[in-house]
Amino acid sequence: MLNKMIKKVSEIMKEQQFNPGILGIFINPFYFVRKELYKNISLLGKQIGGKVLDIGCGSKPYQKLFTNTKEYVGMEFNSPENRKRSSADIFYDSKHFPFENETFNSVIFTQVLEHIFNPDEFLSEVNRVLKKDGCILLTAPFIWDEHEQPHDYARYSSFGLKHILLKHGFKIVESYKTLEDIRVIFQIINCYIYKIIPLKNYRFRLCFYVLFISPFTILGLFLSLILPKNKDLYMDNIILAKKI
Repeated sequence: MLNKMIKKVSEIMKEQQFNPGILGIFINPFYFVRKELYKNISLLGKQIGGKVLDIGCGSKPYQKLFTNTKEYVGMEFNSPENRKRSSADIFYDSKHFPFENETFNSVIFTQVLEHIFNPDEFLSEVNRVLKKDGCILLTAPFIWDEHEQPHDYARYSSFGLKHILLKHGFKIVESYKTLEDIRVIFQIINCYIYKIIPLKNYRFRLCFYVLFISPFTILGLFLSLILPKNKDLYMDNIILAKKI
């Protein structure tokens, strides 16, 4: 009975991981950042179609948002860890994409660019495998803690992304910044608490989230309604660009 309950809680937490609802306020320490990413990817995802390459796909949490796809290919860096936990269809050497020129209509990479040591080399490969007038959808953090060490190399401003994309033959069509208000501060607080008190037991973890993290999430939601925005302080960049 206890094992079934633990399994059920685990399933609920997984469902709330990338698209958290009201329940996510209480059980997802990354509620703010995940909620905004999902919302904006869903908004721009309508313009992604045809044959799609998802680089750094992980468990493909956003695949269902791209309803105009004819084929969806997930790709990950080739490592024992990724082969064990990833839903990728293809694994690559982190340098050369194993595809012919102009293979894809669209390329997606969400929260990936900060883990790329040589972004110029990476974006050149993205351009190569993308068809003429093809689209890319990317997200990249402006503010976030160091993670997935040691493969965490950069943070990007909106101006930095615009420059590097133009340099590699892409024109920005739409761009958004997430959490341009006090919520960004509370997300960082929640991340700090999450990191300093790691818990592996599901029951303890759930209780910890409810008791110590959700109050900051609720306070952040309330204050975001009454305090002014600050467009210079935000969490993530979300960009839709087209190959020139």
